Amino acid sequence: MPNDFNQPVIEEFRANHGRVGGWFEGARLVLLTTTGARSGRPHTTPVGYYPDGDGRILIIASAAGAPKHPAWYHNLLAHPRVTVESGVFTYEADATVLEGEERDRAFARAVEADSGWADYQAKTSRVIPVVALDEVPGPPHVNAKSMGEAIKVVHDMFRRELGLIRKEIAESGTATGLGTQLRVNCLAVCQGLHNHHTGEDTMLFPMLADRHPELAPVVDRLQREHVRIAALLAELKEVVSGDTADPGHVLREVERLTDELEAHLVYEEEQLVPLLDA
Repeated sequence: MPNDFNQPVIEEFRANHGRVGGWFEGARLVLLTTTGARSGRPHTTPVGYYPDGDGRILIIASAAGAPKHPAWYHNLLAHPRVTVESGVFTYEADATVLEGEERDRAFARAVEADSGWADYQAKTSRVIPVVALDEVPGPPHVNAKSMGEAIKVVHDMFRRELGLIRKEIAESGTATGLGTQLRVNCLAVCQGLHNHHTGEDTMLFPMLADRHPELAPVVDRLQREHVRIAALLAELKEVVSGDTADPGHVLREVERLTDELEAHLVYEEEQLVPLLDA
């Protein structure tokens, strides 16, 4: 039976490509579909996550500090292959429960980002599990009805993630160094943008140039902008990777990247989406 609390969130998430309001508004959220340990039936649950790089995300089986692990945790112990919906992509992943120091470091990162995780741990005698979800190699399914819509929803994903990072850095203050999880968030969005632009440069743009020679000036401009954005990404990664990364400096670099990227995304959408949807 669907969970009365989760089902409206799931429906809103799918209808709005990962955007939800209410309790989960502004959170990093995925839909996790596990196979029932006893029933063998699929069960979908909204869960918060943290980026961990290299196609991996981390989820935490807190159950808000309840005495028992959540049902989805028992399901993935029995069936580690799961389905993840990010709002933009749907892909298969393999679940691994982190152990020992690896679990402790990951949980400490989460607590640094949100002290509520420590409150949940304090409420229960069980050690709250941290689970890594590693994307299974292969092309993910894009949750869009056309190529034009696919470009738009991917762009909106980057807009949303950069907005979250700006908010998190601003709220972290500048008195101390950049938090570990914030570093990971910045590096993850840098890698995601690099991968997206590489895909466009090697597949989408050559296809468009071949089928629509009149688009040559547009494609040329977009490729030049990719080079410029790549330079900004390299600068951000250098700033973030420093041992004493200053949040104020990082925020300025993120804002500079956001401004240039937004102009690029708007131009690409204006020029390509109508053509791809025609």
